[in-house]
Order: sequence, then structure tokens, then C-alpha cells
Amino acid sequence: MVQLRKKAKHRAGKDRQQGMGARQIYEALRDQIAGGVYGSDGLLASSRVLAAELGVSRTTVTAAYEQLAAEGFIHVRHGARPRVAASVFFPDCSIGSPRPSSAIRLSAYGERLTAIPPRPVKRPGNLVADFRYGDLAPSDFPLLAWKRAVVAAISQKPDRLTYDDPLGARRLRIALQGYLWRARTLRCDLDQIIIVNGSQQGLDLCARLLLDAGDRFVMENPCYAMARHIFSATGAAPISLPVDKDGLNTELLAGIEARLAYVTPSHQFPLGGVMPIGRRQQLLAWARQSNAYVIEDDYDSEYRYDIDPVPPLHGLADSGNVIYLGTISKTLSPTLRIGYMVVPPELQTVFAPAKQLTDRHTPVIEQEALAALLESGVYESHVRRARRRNGERRQMLLNALAQRFGDRVVIEGANAGLHIVAWFPDLPQTSEEALIEGARRLGIGVHTVSPLYDPAFPDALPQKVGLVIGYAALQDWGIQRGVRLLGDAVDNLCMASRLL
Repeated sequence: MVQLRKKAKHRAGKDRQQGMGARQIYEALRDQIAGGVYGSDGLLASSRVLAAELGVSRTTVTAAYEQLAAEGFIHVRHGARPRVAASVFFPDCSIGSPRPSSAIRLSAYGERLTAIPPRPVKRPGNLVADFRYGDLAPSDFPLLAWKRAVVAAISQKPDRLTYDDPLGARRLRIALQGYLWRARTLRCDLDQIIIVNGSQQGLDLCARLLLDAGDRFVMENPCYAMARHIFSATGAAPISLPVDKDGLNTELLAGIEARLAYVTPSHQFPLGGVMPIGRRQQLLAWARQSNAYVIEDDYDSEYRYDIDPVPPLHGLADSGNVIYLGTISKTLSPTLRIGYMVVPPELQTVFAPAKQLTDRHTPVIEQEALAALLESGVYESHVRRARRRNGERRQMLLNALAQRFGDRVVIEGANAGLHIVAWFPDLPQTSEEALIEGARRLGIGVHTVSPLYDPAFPDALPQKVGLVIGYAALQDWGIQRGVRLLGDAVDNLCMASRLL
């Protein structure tokens, strides 16, 4: 008997090497039965015949039949061919076929998500340069330092393997508490800091905890569209207020009732305005009087070139209604998915269980590695190098645009961050898609500013083409050649327009 088992295992191993195993046979037969190929009470081939046809062992086929029988698809009886169970339900479509949309039942939240335009994830290949904002250059990542920090975090022998604090690893929160004071003059208690899976999760927690269907929230226009989508998915309605060179026009807040306001005051996204102190105070006064919260997204404050660092809203007087969001996506990598929140003291007791219900906690190994970089000073050294390198890329981009386009392009928001906005007054906004396609044919990825405007206010959309041009992921040659090819795409579009 032992010898027979060894032979069966040996033959099953050979079957797997040949690419046909019991699991594959089971799945194929299951789909055929569910699809009505055999019909109710239909006969299947005997295990001996099927094994001979497929070139596998009889043991492998028997294992597949036993699984089908265990799940109720077939009846097996010694000395007889397997038979499809009479109780099997045969739908009109086979397993894997999409259900008609009318048959899908979603919650109100799910229904609202279907109205959100999909955000493309796959990137077109073979591009000379992709000016996509948010990407970083792999060569800028502190690979050796990060490897050492991760290995050290893994090597630490824990007392036990268990779930961690939903607020985040204590070591990282202590390190961030010091960093935020040094880098942003932001003072907070340790328990006000919550580690999240990127600032995107922080926004989602704010939406879940602060908004109900029918509420209203204030947004910049244009703005970070993913934030508007997150808040709108709750059933709340946006109040989109225009921005200018100084960011959100806070004078328009007078008389507005809303539960929260989402702002990027230190570097308005995407246009780059910096909110002056008068508007900041006006915004905080509105929040206090309205009993509303202000979500301050400080997404790229590490990158300042022609202006001094701007203190966050959270550091001002009367900032008790401010929720501060930060991230390492623009300094280390967006793939790490580590962000942090600083919430008002009265919200600590609700954000912690909300985070715990969402995903228990952010992965601990990455938190420990980041804490080590912050403690050692490696992180801040890396930020200084990244700031210097991206300042060089920024200047190269500005020089290349000026050389290729001259006064045919207007640059906005170049004093900070990792992107600029380039306006082309000679190109009507309706030619955006033609420019995107023309640039892609030449091997250039360009991204327009119009999707960042609230579609409910079409009159707010400028009647000219605007491109959000990110440069942090590009090498020098990619920036220079990319701008030259972008110029060719613009010239081709202008020539085609004159010929029409």
C-alpha cells in the first residue's frame, strides 16, 4: 500500500509538471457542468477513459471527481460512470459571464461610485517622456538606506506576533512628532498623530466620520479631484469656490454653511498659489463660527524653491478645527503608502476605532523602517538632496519651455512642488484631446488641467489648454527631449487648425 501511494504521488507530480493537474480538471468540468454542457443527470467519462484522453494518471482524475462530488456537482458510484447531480441549477450563462447591470444591487454609496469617472492605472508604454504628476525618479530613492532600515526592522525579534496599535507604531509617531516640529513648526500631542495608508486613506476616514448624505463641503476649484470624489461618494454636495494666485478665495465663505472645507494652502493644487496669512485667518474664523473642520492637505511642503517655508494652518492660533494631512509619497515613494494625520484632541477617540475597522493598522515593518530613517537624520538628508535635484529639474524644464515656446506659454505655480501648470493661450480648451493624442503619437504623455475643475461649473473652466507638467520622475535628457516633442505636437495642432 505504501508503494502504491508513492507511485501515485510520483505520477501526480509528473502530471503537474506537464501542466495538467486535478485542480485544472476540476475547474474545467465544473464550468462545463454549470454551463449546461452535460445537462441534468448527464454522464461524464469514466476516470480511466478521461485519464487516457488527457494523458494524466487516473489518480489525478479521481481527485478531481471527488472534489466535484464533495461540492454536489456529480454523483459517483463504484463501477459506474460519474453522473451530473439532478439538483444542479443551470443558469442561462456560464460561470464567469458578467451579470446584466440591471441585476447588480449596490448600496447608495456603491451607486454614487459608478458615477465617478475611472482613473486610469495602466500607463502607455514606449514613451520618450511622461509628464505625469506624482511619479518620482527611482534613482532618487535612498535604496541602500531603506534596505538597511527594513532588514533591521525585520531582524528585531518580537515578543509575539500580534496586531498593532491602530494609531500607528509608537516609535514612528514619536519620530514624526519631532520631525513635524523641526520641518513645519507644528506642535501636537503624540496621540493626535495617526498613521494611515497614504493621505488618500486619511481623506476617506474624514469623509466617513464627518459627512452624511445631504451635507455640504467646501472645495477649491480646481482641486485634487480624488478628494472631491471621496467626499461626494458619501452623498454630500460640493461647494466649489474659485482660486487665484493666493489660493482659495476665502471672502466667498461668508454665509456658507458646510461641514468641512478641504484646502491645500501651502501649495494650491494644481495652480500653486500660497494662501497669505489674512486668508488663513479668515478661513479659520469661518470654521470656528460654522463649527466646521478644515482639512489641510500639506502634500508637498518639502519642496520650496523661490519662497520661504510657509507655516501650516495647524500652527496658527484658533486652529482647533484643523485636521492636518501629510505624506511621504512625494519624498520617498507613493508605492510605500504611508501618510499621517494630526487630528484635534476631541477627534482622537473616533478616528482610532475608524482606522481599526478599516484595516486594523498600517503595516508595521514599513513604519519601523521609516522611524529609523527619521531618528538617524537620513530622511531629512534625503529630502534635502531630493529638493536640490528636483530644483535642478524644475529649472531645466522652465528653460526648455521658454526656449521652445517663448511667449506662447504662460507658466503658473513654479515656486514650489513637483509640477507646474503650463497654459497655451493659442490653443482653445476644446483641442485638449487632440493635443493629448498628438503628443502620444510622438511618444509624450501629457495631462490636462480641465479634469481638476468641478464639472458642475463649466464657466469656471479656462477657455485655453492647460497642462499639469510633472518633472520629478524625469532625467535631464527626458525633460529636454520631451519639451521639444511637446512643441512639435503643439505646432502640428496649430497647423491643422489653420488648414481646417
